[in-house]
Amino acid sequence: MGKAPKKRSLADKVRKTKTSSEIKNNPFEVKINRKKFDVLGRKSKHDVGLPGVSRSKAVNKRKETLLKEYKQKNRCSKFIDRRFGEYDTKMAPEDKILQRFTMERQRVHEKKDVYNLNEEEELTHYGQSLAEMEKFNDVVNSDDESEEKGLLSAELTASHFGGGGGLLRKKALGEEEEGGQRAKSRQELIEELIQKSKQEKRERQVQREEAQELTEKLDQDWKNIQSLMVKKTPKADKQEEKPKLEEYDMMVRELGFEMKAQPSEKMKTPEELAKEEREKLQKLEADRLRRMMGEEVVEGAQSQIHFSADDLNDGFILDKHDKKTLAYQDGKWNMGEEEEEEDEAEDEEGEGESSEEQESDAEEDEVEEEEEEEEEEEEEGSGEDDGHSDLESEQESENEEEEEASPKPKKTLSKEEVKAQQEAAKAELPYTFAAPESYNDLKDMLRGHTSDNQRLIVARTQKSNHPSLAVGNKLKLQKLFGFLLEYIGELATRSPPELSTIDKLIPEVYALCQMFPDAACKAMQSILGDAAHSMEETLEVKGHAAFPTLDMLIYLKVTALLFPTSDFRHPVTTPALLFISQALTKCPVRSLQDLTSGLVLCSLGVEYVSFSKRFLPELINFLVGTLHLAVQDKASLGYIVVPPFRASGKYSDLLVLSSSESCRSWSKKSLPLSATQQLDLENDPDRDTHRLTCLSTCLDLVKRCCLLYKDLPSFTHIFQPIRTLLSKHLSTQTLPEPLQELSSEIVEAISSTPVTQSALVFDKRKPIPLKLLTPKIVEVLDYGKKRGSTREEREKERLKHKYKREFKGALREIRKDSRFLAREKLNEVMNRDAERKRKVKELMGSLATQEGEWKSLKRKKK
Repeated sequence: MGKAPKKRSLADKVRKTKTSSEIKNNPFEVKINRKKFDVLGRKSKHDVGLPGVSRSKAVNKRKETLLKEYKQKNRCSKFIDRRFGEYDTKMAPEDKILQRFTMERQRVHEKKDVYNLNEEEELTHYGQSLAEMEKFNDVVNSDDESEEKGLLSAELTASHFGGGGGLLRKKALGEEEEGGQRAKSRQELIEELIQKSKQEKRERQVQREEAQELTEKLDQDWKNIQSLMVKKTPKADKQEEKPKLEEYDMMVRELGFEMKAQPSEKMKTPEELAKEEREKLQKLEADRLRRMMGEEVVEGAQSQIHFSADDLNDGFILDKHDKKTLAYQDGKWNMGEEEEEEDEAEDEEGEGESSEEQESDAEEDEVEEEEEEEEEEEEEGSGEDDGHSDLESEQESENEEEEEASPKPKKTLSKEEVKAQQEAAKAELPYTFAAPESYNDLKDMLRGHTSDNQRLIVARTQKSNHPSLAVGNKLKLQKLFGFLLEYIGELATRSPPELSTIDKLIPEVYALCQMFPDAACKAMQSILGDAAHSMEETLEVKGHAAFPTLDMLIYLKVTALLFPTSDFRHPVTTPALLFISQALTKCPVRSLQDLTSGLVLCSLGVEYVSFSKRFLPELINFLVGTLHLAVQDKASLGYIVVPPFRASGKYSDLLVLSSSESCRSWSKKSLPLSATQQLDLENDPDRDTHRLTCLSTCLDLVKRCCLLYKDLPSFTHIFQPIRTLLSKHLSTQTLPEPLQELSSEIVEAISSTPVTQSALVFDKRKPIPLKLLTPKIVEVLDYGKKRGSTREEREKERLKHKYKREFKGALREIRKDSRFLAREKLNEVMNRDAERKRKVKELMGSLATQEGEWKSLKRKKK
């Protein structure tokens, strides 16, 4: 609802009644436009203004023009002739009519009017108008029809319609007149008609038989004549005359004999595969438990029963399934002996499997192969039974009186064999495991098992507790991932570290990471965050920190295996790369063990950036510092050593050899990871061997970095310190031949890389000078007005000034029009609201009156 209209004051009413002379004489209605100064000879038109008068004139003018247009908006009270050419005076009336007819026909034949049956179009059928056909004015001419058409015989009428007595009587009278014989009765006429029809039928049958005999005789004669006409040729001639098949015919025959495509099995979902895997493990576990209890395990091939096609499956058994199965081997039927031999072979295989599982180095691949062999044996057994089922039915039908074969006696095991079977079953690993609820449960589950068995236990735990099998399995497996990471860290901290077990567990950790990437990301982030916080605290307290331990190095390696390292920014690998860079920068090298840890970090850094080729300055600085540790003469270096290394000092000669004899007996080996945790070097030859191994690892990393960063524009400048070290300082020392060859390859790779950037030089062309403009002198007269030099410029300035003035005036009028329309719309809204209020008030008053009357009547009744 809008605001209530403002009440007109008494002054407005008085103003309307006043004359123009009274308004002009009233000082309150007159506005005097003051001037800054007077100009002699200039007449002013707007010295005195009447704002009230001008405002009322503008309002009245808008009421006469704009308000009427607003009220007539969206209303059409005029009839406009929109026929084609109506207002075109140049067109003749005939042309107008022709053009209108053409446009009408085009409109009719458009796609949307295909099914529109207009009255103007004449519809025809076989060339005749439907309108004429509907009048039914067809006249039948006697010439068009024959005399016999449409006539019914008396006999046909009497036989079919039964009402031809008059016709029969007329015919009888005619016959009496002609032959003088007596008239036949109706029964006789019907019998005569039946006899005629039977006679005609018999004649037609005789004609068909005669035609058939003549056709057969003609065929026989034609065969005799054809045998005489055909000339027999020898076989050799026939083979020669046989036409060769064309290439197209050969391809058609080959396609006809090709194997048809067989339908493949339905692809199973991961949920179905997990369910089958768990059922398989549960079945194997049940068999193992039965063997532990001393019970006999029934093989799947022996327990399989074949049902007849007519079996109702109602549990009613007439005889036992003790028939021997047929087998065909070496051209003979083998019914009883073959089965016994197969059972013995299976028993021997089962004993061999149990003995193999007792060994400590049993692997999961062997178990899977055994399971596949068992399934293949079951399939072969079932295939043999199904393949010879038809032979059995034939043999039964031929030899129904023969007696059935006696059942095969079951093979019983002795007590010693049962005991050995129980011991073997106890020694086997269980096939199903419950998910551990805590880290201690996982340790208890894996304690005392080999690395292969530990991997097998984790794999079976994962299969037995797949997320699709139960609701809470997802959370259990997420916890299992964290427990495995903690267990890997504990294996790395043992003395000696169990690196082979860690290597076996990595595939299972990867499978869990692919299954739950979010949980794996959070677990690794927590580990990396704790390590980074501990390093920062140590740096704040001591100013330096120790290199990461072996468990942290293993975690960094696992991070590179589980998560992508080529992403520009990753929530796990990016913090890991920053941790490596911080360790290479902040951790000082004070022993060979620290140097080994640093080289391991460098190799991890190279692995992280191998795909993305991201430049790591900390990596290059650490490699330069490592090579600097092998330099004996540190007087004139020619390069700068960056912390955490020092140009000279206590720990600046860690890689300097104590004697040159150790170079002869040294052989290239990989740097062991266990050296980062505990390094026992008792004598100088062992130390020199480890120094050469570290130097070899450093040179390998330098070579990999050269291949990695060779496309950088600043490659030569980055590797200039390494080139100086290898060409000037390390070349003079006595190093083993493999290291010398590796060093020469690195120097050659750095030297052969072309320099891509060029030196900055001045441009050879002469620079273009700035444009100099001659000052323009403009004639300026008094009062600050500018006078143009030409008449065109003065006219242009005048038009510009006029345009600006008119534009501003138009904007001002548009704003006033908008305010006027807004005020009128508000008045309409207020009027509608007032009218609605009035009607509501009337309705409420009438309702109140009715309510009062009803209450008064109610009181009177009481």
